[in-house]
Amino acid sequence: MFFTDIEYNTDRPHLIIPEYGRHIQKMVDQAVAEQDPEKRNNQAKSIISVMGNLNPHLRDVADFQHKLWDQLFIISDFKLDVDSPFEKPSIDVLREAPAKLNYPQNYPKYRFYGNNIKRMIDQATTWEDGDKKDGLVLTIANHMKKCFLNWNKDTVDDQVIFTHLFELSDGKINLQGSDQALRNSSILLKTKNRFSDNKTHSYKKHNNNNRGRKRY
Repeated sequence: MFFTDIEYNTDRPHLIIPEYGRHIQKMVDQAVAEQDPEKRNNQAKSIISVMGNLNPHLRDVADFQHKLWDQLFIISDFKLDVDSPFEKPSIDVLREAPAKLNYPQNYPKYRFYGNNIKRMIDQATTWEDGDKKDGLVLTIANHMKKCFLNWNKDTVDDQVIFTHLFELSDGKINLQGSDQALRNSSILLKTKNRFSDNKTHSYKKHNNNNRGRKRY
């Protein structure tokens, strides 16, 4: 017995917005082919209603109806001629290449510090000299030392941190040769290990609570 009426997706027209399915696509195609403007407008409104029912979680989202009408025109490949309550989208704008995103700049030489440290350093260079700036710089330097120890897991001389701070601030923050002392490496490593132990203990406690439970 041969089934000659079976439709395969490879033989069907391309779905412009697959999330709405083929039935919506067929309804839009039928509306495009409708010659009577009044019937075409009524069909468009009915399609918008069905599209809204498929996304009930978006009903409270601002400009939801505007989005639906834009998608309706996109599904019709901008061939649908109906009265929209919103400005019709432009095919040129839709097909325009998006603006190039600036890739966040990393500093491969000191990647272990991360981008946030660099942002903090840049912010500190804009502050006026005084106790607040000195406190911020010291906090940044201690955090840099902690990041370094997370990467090196051994020890590091404070002057190394000061040199890195000098380079990352483009020479605007200079603690090189100063007698300023950062927190002891053993204290920073102890703090790190304490948080790691707490996470491990919490994980084991969670797993122990699940033991003996029936699984269906």
